[in-house]
Amino acid sequence: MDNPVLVDVLRGAVVESRHRGAVVVADAGAALVFALGDVERPVFPRSAVKALQALPLLESGAADRFGLSEAELALACSSHSGEDLHAATAAAMLAKAGREPVCLECGIQHPMGAAAARALAWHHQTPSALHNNCSGKHAGFICAATAMDVDVAGYVTVDHPVQREVRAALEAMTGAPHGDALRGTDGCSIPTYAVPLKSLALAFARLGTGVGLPPLRAAALARLRKAVAGHPFMLAGTGRFDTRITEIFRERVFLKTGAEGVYCGSLPELGLGFAVKCDDGATRAAEVVSAALIARFLPLTEPDTAALKPFVTPLLTNWNGIAVGALAPAAALAS
Repeated sequence: MDNPVLVDVLRGAVVESRHRGAVVVADAGAALVFALGDVERPVFPRSAVKALQALPLLESGAADRFGLSEAELALACSSHSGEDLHAATAAAMLAKAGREPVCLECGIQHPMGAAAARALAWHHQTPSALHNNCSGKHAGFICAATAMDVDVAGYVTVDHPVQREVRAALEAMTGAPHGDALRGTDGCSIPTYAVPLKSLALAFARLGTGVGLPPLRAAALARLRKAVAGHPFMLAGTGRFDTRITEIFRERVFLKTGAEGVYCGSLPELGLGFAVKCDDGATRAAEVVSAALIARFLPLTEPDTAALKPFVTPLLTNWNGIAVGALAPAAALAS
């Protein structure tokens, strides 16, 4: 099936471009509350499921054994901008487990944040794996492997004990099989599995409520939500959508970007989870859809509405700073 238009790109009052995709909202019992497009098609969630991938970090006892702080737990869920505090926090996590940055197998990446990348160049410094947007997640994997008393080397491979635990957690949370036929390799080298969009929404409804989960897992997820809400900067970085939305709503909204136009989120007080996939892989469109879902479903005060509006209909400006257009959710999404 052809997915519907989710976001219009306006120049003046004329539609210049359109973003198509699928979106689904579900409760923790797997009932679909809202759906547009093909929500059955398997998609790669990529980084959107980092909080679920962090479950072995808590459930192995590693977080408590090494005394990880809330900021460090938030970083384990993040796709960060590679700013100084992000890199330093990832290094601190490793140090608590008695490990060095050389153990990271996520790859060297220039900071995603433009200011952080410029600062690195200005000081004639080279990027390291600590600047990789996934270094917090990988530091968490290394902490988990250490606590499990297994070899840290190769922790990114599909048969490593840590990745087996991650895969089991993902299957349990989504209710969808994570078979080899649907496995790919993520940008940071760990396995990633394609699952139906509706299964991701279910997982995030469970993440936000703990409904249907063992007490230990529900408590771990509540702890991760609290950590992220308390440290929004760690989730993404300066000026980033995930950080700014979390700063506004704190524990009322948990959301996480993936890649290629994927977003997932929870609205805990409503018991709902959502998942978004834009066909063209556009993050800007997935952010608008996510903001529109928050505006549509979450009870908002006038200050909440005012704070959210720039994300629902973000302005487009030219090089002179003149507003030349905007992105806007399609009518079916915004009604």
